[in-house]
Amino acid sequence: MKVNTPKKYPAPKTHEGATAVRINATQELRRTVMACMLWEDTFYEDGQDVATRIKEGVAKLVKDGKADDVKRIAVEARTEMYLRHVPLLVVSELAHNRVNVADVLYNVVQRADELAEFLAIYWKDGRCKLSASVKRGLARAFTKFSAYSLAKYNKDGEIKLKDVMFLTHPKPQSIVQGEAWKKLVEGKLEAPDTWEVQLSAGKDKREVFERLIREEKLGGLALLRNLRNMNEAGVSDELINARLELGAERALPFRYLQAATVAPRFEQAIEKGMFRQLEQVPKLKGHTLLVVDTSGSMGAMLSGKSEVTRRDAAVSVAMIAKEMCERATIYATAGNDGSRKHATAKLPSRRGFAMARSFVSDVDKLGYGGIFLTQCMEAIEKESGEVFDRVIVFTDEQDCDIARKPENAKLLGKRNYLVNVGTYKNGIGYGKWLHIDGWSERVLEYIRVFESEGGNE
Repeated sequence: MKVNTPKKYPAPKTHEGATAVRINATQELRRTVMACMLWEDTFYEDGQDVATRIKEGVAKLVKDGKADDVKRIAVEARTEMYLRHVPLLVVSELAHNRVNVADVLYNVVQRADELAEFLAIYWKDGRCKLSASVKRGLARAFTKFSAYSLAKYNKDGEIKLKDVMFLTHPKPQSIVQGEAWKKLVEGKLEAPDTWEVQLSAGKDKREVFERLIREEKLGGLALLRNLRNMNEAGVSDELINARLELGAERALPFRYLQAATVAPRFEQAIEKGMFRQLEQVPKLKGHTLLVVDTSGSMGAMLSGKSEVTRRDAAVSVAMIAKEMCERATIYATAGNDGSRKHATAKLPSRRGFAMARSFVSDVDKLGYGGIFLTQCMEAIEKESGEVFDRVIVFTDEQDCDIARKPENAKLLGKRNYLVNVGTYKNGIGYGKWLHIDGWSERVLEYIRVFESEGGNE
């Protein structure tokens, strides 16, 4: 009997028991990072476990000579997915594994408070000496920020911005910058004219918000996140609506949905601003099938302080996708974990928040079981009877079909994409599907560019 045979590894499984696809270490790190709210618990996993998996993934890739892959993931998470804390953890772990991080740290740090936040993460498990590349990266990054930015984010944390200065010795790029840094050290930087500073000084909320809006000092994202405060303070509806209609750059899609939920009286203006941001975006040609997983695990909150679920994140990206498609057909899917049966429903052809509400109203009808990708695709094929130009599925990939492998799901599109909005170790959307991680509208821009360059043709 032959003894020296190849070692067999059990097939990976989703948290619901379906057969997952085995992926490489780079893919695993990417899927964990791109939709990660760092140290926050998810439906199936503890936040600390997710962070540990990221650390182990970085160490493995560095050991395998793939530190550049890790750097690309960190920059993409910050610049394309607009995540703040997890890219800092990734760079911190690179540094702890003796990788030169000067350039990637400079690129990842995009807000002044991230200078101190990086050190807090770097020292989370105990203080240690800063590597030379960490010092260089932080020193270079320090020069990015104006006196206004430094004053705005000079928070009273355990690690202060002046501490970062003393540790890294940045060189000012001008006399003006040098003077600003001196004031930072002396605690004499002028307080920035922001709503946080004004309100903490006891100023009237209504007066503060109305003045900042008139003077164009309140950004679109800050407006979306403060609608509840403004509504309670009695800020002029006319002012709020006019600013909302301009849209919000770099706002994640779910921010619009969240704002409309907490301040429904401004929904029309919020939606108009969202549409305005998409007016110049090139359309995806042809007929697109959009499928959103509305299962129970998708109902988990993004973070402990959040009012937004992963389902909201998926629905909001699908809402944006609808606007980017020449023609789109939309389905919601879930099912029953006990009977292992899918439940899939075609939604009315609506747009914007009306489309989002269609998903919410169908959750109870479809059940709270996980996605059953193979059954779902068969049902849609039977009902629609057509081949789509593309299929885009939004899901956390925790398939429940233990009898039928998700990898055998019928491909209904000329191109087939699976957008993962979860952070779980194992998933289903690889192989025949083009797998994309994240919940930013950038996943849709990736699809557009991929197709414009002849991908999958």
